Amino acid sequence: MAYVKDAPGLRRQLESLPAAEREAAVKPFLMPPRVRKSSVRGRKASSKPVRRFLRSKLYYLLYFLIHIVFSIYSRIRQSYHAVVDRVLAILYYHHRTPELIRKDVRGLDRLPEHLSVVLTLRREEDALETLMDEVAELTAWSSCAGIPALSIYEKTGILKSHIPALHRIITSKLDTYYGPPSHQPSLGVFAPHHPLYAPKLVPQASKSNVENITVLLLSSTDGRETLVDLTKTLAEMAQHGKVSPQDIGIKLIDAELAEMMTIPASSPQDPGSETNGTDSPSGSLPAPLIKAEPDLILIFGPYVKLDGYPPWQIRLSEIFCTGDHTTGIAGEVEAVEYQRFIKGLWKYARAEMRFGR
Repeated sequence: MAYVKDAPGLRRQLESLPAAEREAAVKPFLMPPRVRKSSVRGRKASSKPVRRFLRSKLYYLLYFLIHIVFSIYSRIRQSYHAVVDRVLAILYYHHRTPELIRKDVRGLDRLPEHLSVVLTLRREEDALETLMDEVAELTAWSSCAGIPALSIYEKTGILKSHIPALHRIITSKLDTYYGPPSHQPSLGVFAPHHPLYAPKLVPQASKSNVENITVLLLSSTDGRETLVDLTKTLAEMAQHGKVSPQDIGIKLIDAELAEMMTIPASSPQDPGSETNGTDSPSGSLPAPLIKAEPDLILIFGPYVKLDGYPPWQIRLSEIFCTGDHTTGIAGEVEAVEYQRFIKGLWKYARAEMRFGR
């Protein structure tokens, strides 16, 4: 109670004191001021600049050593695979002989029924001629290996506008492997929403080779745009009552997209067209269904790049990239070479396909 009685007098005494003396009187009862951590760190860092400099140089040195070791390892690995690639190119050269190609694939457990290859249109002046020659080589190798269906994916779709010329180039390439047209397999080239181009070069009765090889040309417009167009079509049909919304499902979409891989029916021919029809696009092949999903996709490039490949058709496809080990060492990585083609078939034959099991 004495403190309460003396409080007004003490207050008057404190108010009569100068401001500096009042602060000095109250200061012993206050908490010490807090020091900012940033300022403390700044003083510590500024007090040891040599240590910070040495630490940064040590980090740079470790980073440099890691890069050197990894670069040496990468170069050795690339050189090894480049040497192996060149050795395989010598040992397994086909010499344009179907028997040698059949011998190379004879020991494989399985071959793809539908092989798909991703190619790129280069920027050279003769890029189209080079692309067509690569397609012709792949067709000849596939035919000799016993693969009945080959699809070529090229993003721009330039091959679709040169189907007759491509057919002639493939036929001339098959001539270097098989000989005259009577010994060649029946060839048909088509693209989605394009008719089958398969002119009869010789009468069917005079052919000694009864095998068929079908080439399908794909582009980026056959992927996402096809799905968009199909979605619009189904939506319009549902609005007009032509199809029930309950009927639209995966099976219907799969069936519609599978028609893209269907070989168009051959047009009726005149009885005499079999002997003299050398330039007409009338079909000489039966009209089977090409397997919608490719079993194997070969990518001739430095890394796996599908580049807009139709996604619906590659759900269960095996993908093999040919140039992932030899970038910058063994010449042009995107070059279509036989040893890389046969290596892809080896990989496919040894692949395990569990299909979710």
